[in-house]
Amino acid sequence: MKRFTDLIDGYRRFRNRDWGAERERWAELAEGQSPKVMVIACSDSRVDPSQIFDARPGEMFVVRNVANLVPPYEPDHAYHGVSAALEFAVTQLQVEELVVMGHGFCGGCAAALTGQFDGKGAGAGQFISHWVDMLDEARERVRRKFPDLGPEAFRTMEYEGVRISLRNLMCFPWVRERVEAGSLRLHGAYFAIADGVLHVLDTESGQFKPA
Repeated sequence: MKRFTDLIDGYRRFRNRDWGAERERWAELAEGQSPKVMVIACSDSRVDPSQIFDARPGEMFVVRNVANLVPPYEPDHAYHGVSAALEFAVTQLQVEELVVMGHGFCGGCAAALTGQFDGKGAGAGQFISHWVDMLDEARERVRRKFPDLGPEAFRTMEYEGVRISLRNLMCFPWVRERVEAGSLRLHGAYFAIADGVLHVLDTESGQFKPA
């Protein structure tokens, strides 16, 4: 298991080996970033977008949170970390592709489906419960279809999380106007941890298919 001292050892290996080999690339990145893709993924330690997509530093602007969720557009004075990152990527970096990537065995989607943290107080799931209640609508649909809550129910919930985030993205006016203008494309993806297969959401059929 990695601990902080292991991270420092890893940094030293990176500094002595990888950083030197990519020194010219790091010099370019010191001048600024210009990624063409934004990825919204889960915080789960098993699904690192850079590893899954074999991306180099500077190629993707990545936001990770519980269950890879995009909240609805809410222009108020609350703190909106995902929305701020989205605004920066779309309006300042002007990314051309935006990917929402879900994954198998997602704890956040499972909590939403089972109601694991419903009604919990401070320190016992209070923030998690409120965050994943974005999936409440999907939870009712999935529960009706799979009342026994077997494996298919959890995977369906994980798919629904991606779909809901894509729908919420279109609530942001500066996302919608760019999508309609053709300068920004939205994609849904799903990484199956058990077999390592990436699935991509087909816009015509609405189904996830192996890449």
